[in-house]
Amino acid sequence: MSPTSVASLLNPTICRRMLIAYLIEHIPRPNNPTLEEATGWPRRTVQDIIAKGLPGHGTVVEFIQEGVRHNDGYYLLRDWGSFDKNWVKTNLPIICQVLDVKLDLSDAMS
Repeated sequence: MSPTSVASLLNPTICRRMLIAYLIEHIPRPNNPTLEEATGWPRRTVQDIIAKGLPGHGTVVEFIQEGVRHNDGYYLLRDWGSFDKNWVKTNLPIICQVLDVKLDLSDAMS
């Protein structure tokens, strides 16, 4: 199946969740601002995916508190849940195409 036909079959909502899970695992010390910058999405979208979207797939994300303020810290992906992380990594360019997100895939693919 060609990448274009795979892209046409993918659900953007699920793609957003897979991308956030991938970024949490691959960006050093990811927090809301870094995830917003990587995706170009609003704060509330990123927060909703982490708080509501990912748990629905059994994906476990923990916030590691650092500093004094309640929002000082970063996210840590503990479990991919129903997502196959190898499939996500292999298909990251297609996921980004579906979402019209431009990532620097040379760094993200490592």
